[in-house]
Amino acid sequence: MEQLKDKKIALVADWIKDWGGAEKVFTDIMKIFPDADIFSSVFYQFGNPDFQNRRIFVSFLQKIPFASKINKMIPFLRPYAFESLDLSEYDIVISSSSAESKWIITKPETLHICYCHTPTRYFWSHYFEYFNRLEFGILNPIAKLVMPYFIHSLRLWDYCAAQRVDFFIANSQNTKNRIAKYYRRNSEIIYPSIDVNSFPFNNSKKNYYFYVWRMIPYKKFELLVDTFNENWKELILATATNNKLYKKLKNKSKSNILWKFGITNEEVRSYMGEAKALIFPPEEDFWIVPIEAMACGTPVIAFAKWWALETVRDKNPRLPSTWVFFNEQTVESLQKAIIEFESREFDYHKIREYSYNFDILNFNKNLTELIIKLSKNQDYPL
Repeated sequence: MEQLKDKKIALVADWIKDWGGAEKVFTDIMKIFPDADIFSSVFYQFGNPDFQNRRIFVSFLQKIPFASKINKMIPFLRPYAFESLDLSEYDIVISSSSAESKWIITKPETLHICYCHTPTRYFWSHYFEYFNRLEFGILNPIAKLVMPYFIHSLRLWDYCAAQRVDFFIANSQNTKNRIAKYYRRNSEIIYPSIDVNSFPFNNSKKNYYFYVWRMIPYKKFELLVDTFNENWKELILATATNNKLYKKLKNKSKSNILWKFGITNEEVRSYMGEAKALIFPPEEDFWIVPIEAMACGTPVIAFAKWWALETVRDKNPRLPSTWVFFNEQTVESLQKAIIEFESREFDYHKIREYSYNFDILNFNKNLTELIIKLSKNQDYPL
């Protein structure tokens, strides 16, 4: 990018620890800016080739013993951690945020662009859901006692931090709406992406359904187990999270449900490509996995909310042949969608064709053009 060659750029992530959609977007941004320095509260992706030969700066949280294990227990410290990072020498700072990375402090002449995956869920939209299923183990009673006294201040701090951002990018229309509601800020949508050509197209499907994700309650693995325990259809579930929920659901599953633990990305793509459908049961602002499935030519059965609906807003006649929706996160509603799915025919080539709307080339082009435009114009829209 010739227009930005004289700009010193920094990239900021909430944390670089687990691997999910936000981390995948962050590495896509890293590839656009191969010389940019990287900042984070903590870093635990040692050996990941994406981070080789990159300058990485972390906060004081990295020095806390067992910080990688207690990351979720220190939301009160992360704001201070990001405010302690020195970004004074950079011309452009891009934060990738679903939590506190937008709390960084920059100089008045520095352009701070926040790629927002969602306003902080556990402060705003999903506070009560998180509060009711705290994951602090034996410390849950203490957390339940103190959280109500701190949440108001945390929301105020988060709102103030959002006002430090010069320009917001939203990953979806739903996130754009939340940014407006909670932060009173405008934003522009740039969808996350995949490298469609890296996914093998498969026109020959086998007789099983497929789902893959982290084993946490709102990902709705239990809904799938209950549904397929009842209908006895073949289901493959993949996860790399070995926790109490995983053990509970595995023990609960009947013989038609096959669990795959800790499989490679290549194996995930193989199972995804051969599945008769990917099932997408959670509420998500944006979820890359259904796009990956469509890149393989695999249709999707999805819960009809947020991102799932957003992908088919366009009035394109081929879109009805890519998705089937269910309206409630219940066994009955999902069963009805599966019956409808099995009564229809799908054009796997058209499904693959549609996935190119979310190809990495579009993401790179849209993001770089916006950053160049903003870097030339200091009058940012509120």
